[in-house]
Amino acid sequence: MLRSLLGQSQAKPFIFVLCTLPFFYLVWGASNDALGANPAEYLIRATGDWTLRFLCITLAVTPLRVAGAIPELLRMRRMLGLFVYFYASIHLLFYGWLDMGFEWIDIAADIAKRPFILVGFTAFVLLTPLAATSFNRGIRWLGAKRWQLLHRAVYGVAVLAILHFYWMRAGKSNFAEVIVYGAILAALLLWRVWNKRFARH
Repeated sequence: MLRSLLGQSQAKPFIFVLCTLPFFYLVWGASNDALGANPAEYLIRATGDWTLRFLCITLAVTPLRVAGAIPELLRMRRMLGLFVYFYASIHLLFYGWLDMGFEWIDIAADIAKRPFILVGFTAFVLLTPLAATSFNRGIRWLGAKRWQLLHRAVYGVAVLAILHFYWMRAGKSNFAEVIVYGAILAALLLWRVWNKRFARH
């Protein structure tokens, strides 16, 4: 049933709309003063959370495709990966705007001074070429092998994202969500290692 649904022409637009719902909820919440006592902090953290969620979803596409024999899932991976970058960009935008007031010198100093900001910014920098080459023209320009090699940087992004999240939560000694996301990403990355080394033998 899932294969037939994913194979329909409406599946991709439908999933696209689903992926935009968190963003429009945040826009609605900000417009209607529904984000709590500190809406700026809520927006920054919520977009960071959604970046991690979409990263988990994107990395889960290949294991689910292989385990469930659902090749149609591959059609969604590029779009889901671009939503990782979309929410990461908004996360960075809200940090620069709502937290730092677009004071570029202060932002640069903050990146250099606070490790969790530096790690998060580094993850965003690594994501940027992945998003920029997530199109057919980028694949043709790089060549398939170099494109695949470049896009393996997503594993480094996943590690940096968890480290960023861990350091951000360390100030309040709140690690429950860090453990959940870390366990999910660790399982997905370990699956890739196992699949590459053993599944083909």
